[in-house]
Amino acid sequence: MKQLRNTILAALLIFAGISSQAQINERIKQLHDVKDKKVLVTAHRGDWRNAPENSLQAYKLAIEMGVDCIEIDLNKTSDGVVVVMHDGTIDRTTNGKGKPSDYTLAQLKQFHLRNGLGTVTKHTIPTLEEVMLLAKGKVLVNLDKSLPYYNEAYEVLKKTGTLNQAIFKTDVPYQDLKARYAPILDSITFMAVVSLDKPNAKQIIDDYQTGMKPVAFELIFQKDTSGILTNNTFIKNRGAKIWINSLWPSLNGGHSDDVAVDELNTKDSWDWIIAHGATMIQTDRPKELLSYLHKRGLR
Repeated sequence: MKQLRNTILAALLIFAGISSQAQINERIKQLHDVKDKKVLVTAHRGDWRNAPENSLQAYKLAIEMGVDCIEIDLNKTSDGVVVVMHDGTIDRTTNGKGKPSDYTLAQLKQFHLRNGLGTVTKHTIPTLEEVMLLAKGKVLVNLDKSLPYYNEAYEVLKKTGTLNQAIFKTDVPYQDLKARYAPILDSITFMAVVSLDKPNAKQIIDDYQTGMKPVAFELIFQKDTSGILTNNTFIKNRGAKIWINSLWPSLNGGHSDDVAVDELNTKDSWDWIIAHGATMIQTDRPKELLSYLHKRGLR
């Protein structure tokens, strides 16, 4: 009987692994398919309304929610370990003080993350390796604030077998990126961040699409008057998706999550973002956005 139970358990684990791999393969395929009209959803800092931002628990909850991608912010300890921390210091999000680089990983792990109300929890600052092992075979990972740590992150991703799940990104021009990281650029999945408020925004996009093949362009804008928003087929025709953030208004010309959720106005928020070419949306309201997309048949 015990042997039968063990056999069944082993079979279930194998099936779960196969199912999980099929799921991430589908998301990776969708990421690279500019013709796919379904919208990929990225949870900004995980499900931070129900767990401390950038915690393993926040990412676990977001993954269970069904998002396609999680966003993480990179930093580094004094002993060279890449950790996940948005701010330049740990003051706001933990019960500690100072920069991550002031501490070794062991020292940093002694501090605990605060939740959205500022209460200290049991959760600690995760390493990039811990997050990637959690995400492995499940979701894509958006590596924000990663430019100083490309080489270190690259090694972690290779070690964990998750290189094809990670999206490297930066807002620096192509020539600057090439000068800094030319040896690995052909081996990573990359997204360029472009401010449409800059007069040379189209040139920045052209330079990237001439020099390399970004999987997507993250378009940010305080004003929604850029011609690129209404005429961006040239981006997709050259093989890249369009990513728009629905976070705070300064990133999307006011077409934000809060307009959709608090004002019950999707017409001027998520509808607008999708109508302007986005098939990738980063959100602070992943649960509500997923529900909306299901209703629209975009999942």
